[in-house]
Amino acid sequence: MTKADIVTEISKSTGIEKAVVLETVEKFMETVKDSLAHGNNVYLRGFGSFIIKTRSEKTARNISKNTTIIIPEHKIPAFKPAKVFMEEVK
Repeated sequence: MTKADIVTEISKSTGIEKAVVLETVEKFMETVKDSLAHGNNVYLRGFGSFIIKTRSEKTARNISKNTTIIIPEHKIPAFKPAKVFMEEVK
């Protein structure tokens, strides 16, 4: 399902214009991204959590040059679904 599909589905079920729904969805995604960028997790009860995970430093190999490189510790965004969500998907 794409963002356009989500906007169409919400618009059909609520009767709100697509432009308004699109603006709302865009603002929601922007707010989640900004919160994560500033180190804040986003919790949506009954849906899940958008969290920041820290990947530890690790050693990797560059096969073409046959050298070892160090990948520094870094943060990545992740989604953890709520138990209710998981039960519905199963």
